[in-house]
Amino acid sequence: MSKLSRRKAVFGSLCMACAGAHGLMASSARAQGWSPPGAAQRCPSRWGAADRRGAMNLMTPERAKRAAQLIRTGEIVECGQTLNQTMPFFGTRRFDVHLKRTFMNPEGNRRGSNEELVVAEIGQVGTQLDAFPHQTIGDEGYNCVNIPRISSRNGFTEMGVDTVGTIFTRGVLIDVAALKGVATLPDTYEITPEDLEAALRRQNTRIEEGDAVIVHTGWGLLWGRDNARYVRSCPGLGVAAAEWVLRQNPMLMGSDNWPVECAPSKTMPDASLPVHQLALAVHGVHLLENMKLDVLASRGQHEFAFAVQPLKVQGGTGSTVAPSALF
Repeated sequence: MSKLSRRKAVFGSLCMACAGAHGLMASSARAQGWSPPGAAQRCPSRWGAADRRGAMNLMTPERAKRAAQLIRTGEIVECGQTLNQTMPFFGTRRFDVHLKRTFMNPEGNRRGSNEELVVAEIGQVGTQLDAFPHQTIGDEGYNCVNIPRISSRNGFTEMGVDTVGTIFTRGVLIDVAALKGVATLPDTYEITPEDLEAALRRQNTRIEEGDAVIVHTGWGLLWGRDNARYVRSCPGLGVAAAEWVLRQNPMLMGSDNWPVECAPSKTMPDASLPVHQLALAVHGVHLLENMKLDVLASRGQHEFAFAVQPLKVQGGTGSTVAPSALF
């Protein structure tokens, strides 16, 4: 059996353990807790041992051209939250803007100049795209790269967010909140594969390889309104649902909550953000967090051209971004 086949077998077993309408674990999994697949199962990746691009290998000119064909009216819906001091933060993360006013140049035309000083953790605030080194399995990142080996004082020497590049592909919005008939899913609601399949049937939409798969939970309605509740927990993908999406070979996974996944995990209570490990470290799929999806959801727009460009922060763990849906 090949390493790739072994990896699929392990993931298949994991999903069987997590499956069920309520995402219940098998009793043995409860007793043992959850662990990500071992190095022998996850490495090398499907693109070979030297690969550092992961699912971005799917970003081809042909896929970009197919995405462009989805633009019919030229309308654009922005899917990024506004960066300011009143948005939700975790721990020591911050975003401070200090205006530098007004420098009046000495020439007779009185040209004034305004600038600002921004003090921020620019990779992990606001609507943000996670690069692979942001999360590890022990000391290893995507494709079993030793993270201490690629760490430096000024960032990572491999797989930094500056290496991601432009993402322009087909976007699919899976509206689980609409499926359940609510504006916002309940706190810590764990989305199951059955939820995703039912939502896609309801929308008459399907996932294709290389898509940007985006899940609407409604949690973004709390952004800047109830920050304490927003960061305390959130509904999102369970492990089984994330594995279901990852088997479709997406280019990225995104949501209108802060980790894309359900937090804390109901079915994996002893695991810390397991979907982060599965997406970034195991499958090499970028995560896009804290999206603004209320406009897309209210329009019932489930298929569109999707565009996002991370900032080229050399060696960065991620980047604040301003994604857009075009149709």
